[in-house]
Amino acid sequence: MCVCARESRIAERSPRPFSFLLLLPRPWSRALSVAGCAALVTTTSPPPLLLPPLLLLLRLAPLRPRLFSPFAAAMANYIHVPPGSPEVPKLDIAVKETEPSGGGGGGGGGYRYGALQLLRRLRPDWKPEEVTLKVFTDGITNKLIGCYKGEEVDDVVLVRIYGNKTELLVDREEELKSFRVLQAHGCAPKLYCTFNNGLCYEFMQGEALDPEHVCNPEIFRLIARQLAKIHAIHAHNGWIPKSNLWLKMGKYFSLIPTEFVDKDLHKRFLKDIPNPQILQEEMAWMKERLSNLGSPVVLCHNDLLCKNIIYNGKQGDVQFIDYEYCGYNYLAYDIGNHFNEFAGVSEVDYSLYPSRKLQEKWLRAYLEAYKEYKGFGTDVSEKEVEVLYVQVNQFALASHFFWGLWALIQAKYSTIDFDFLGYAIVRFNQYFKMKNEVMMLKLPE
Repeated sequence: MCVCARESRIAERSPRPFSFLLLLPRPWSRALSVAGCAALVTTTSPPPLLLPPLLLLLRLAPLRPRLFSPFAAAMANYIHVPPGSPEVPKLDIAVKETEPSGGGGGGGGGYRYGALQLLRRLRPDWKPEEVTLKVFTDGITNKLIGCYKGEEVDDVVLVRIYGNKTELLVDREEELKSFRVLQAHGCAPKLYCTFNNGLCYEFMQGEALDPEHVCNPEIFRLIARQLAKIHAIHAHNGWIPKSNLWLKMGKYFSLIPTEFVDKDLHKRFLKDIPNPQILQEEMAWMKERLSNLGSPVVLCHNDLLCKNIIYNGKQGDVQFIDYEYCGYNYLAYDIGNHFNEFAGVSEVDYSLYPSRKLQEKWLRAYLEAYKEYKGFGTDVSEKEVEVLYVQVNQFALASHFFWGLWALIQAKYSTIDFDFLGYAIVRFNQYFKMKNEVMMLKLPE
């Protein structure tokens, strides 16, 4: 879950057919030792001329969730910023999350003082007394402040202050790389600077969406096309991309709390959250089943909830914000995660999960755009839609599980007023509710 979104608010051409990417035959495997680490190279057995090198998926053999190999972490780091991308200034400034009692914020007090320090560098012609600050209140990860001069909202600088202990959840170096890659491809706003505990970037004009908007065909076709554009970006510099989903999930598992100081909170935790052994078994099961669905590994947003989508009605387009969790992952995970977010965040309602009919329209629009961006034409078969439908709905399980673990960690450390434990309970409950139903879906022959 992301910043501005749990607040107010990415082409390589290839001759291979898209259906071949999605319709991988049953794989055969052989063990391989890489730099002293157990690994598995998985490939398929079509005629040799149809087997491009990028279909080899290198994935580390199962790791104990609490142990992480430095080699494994390095292998997961595939994002490379394009040559010639502008450098991002790093300002030695810290911005506090709160204002002192009484408001003022001067003399080194609160977030206004820190924001004004940043603006002296970014907008030196703005007089401090003319600067207006607006705090966005939808966030449950970080604090977001919009800064503008007087009533002029054409130039708004967003100051995002990282939430407490969010370094446990987010690789800030990877976030910065992702931001710069997306910006280079016209998929992100201008990134002005980073500072000690946050970053500043351009405000994107438009409306942050709600669940009722994302099921509108006019809007969801724009969303599908924009996500396809991101997925078609080649940002791995020749590496064979590998998803870091299981590494991240394992890390989160190692960080979940075992108890809470608050007695009522601890009672709810023990009663409604599955015990660690069950969670660990489910993680191992998911990795085994979902990794073999044949979903391509692409550059993903990984947190496409409604508030992370900005719709500009005048321009007739959408843009995505919040790249904290961006990285290489399974294509189907990114879409399944977005479908889960149709239910909302503050008041979750899974009756809003998109119907099969809506999903098929969405997925066809996505596949047409993705194949266009990859240079495969725009013809999409019923079989391709069916394959992606199965992959997406099964990977939606991993999304529920990932954010359930995330919410447990937030429940322990976050200072934001939000029922993170309750959110974790909702996500785990939906995981177990969906599991049998979606795993009955079968890939077409």
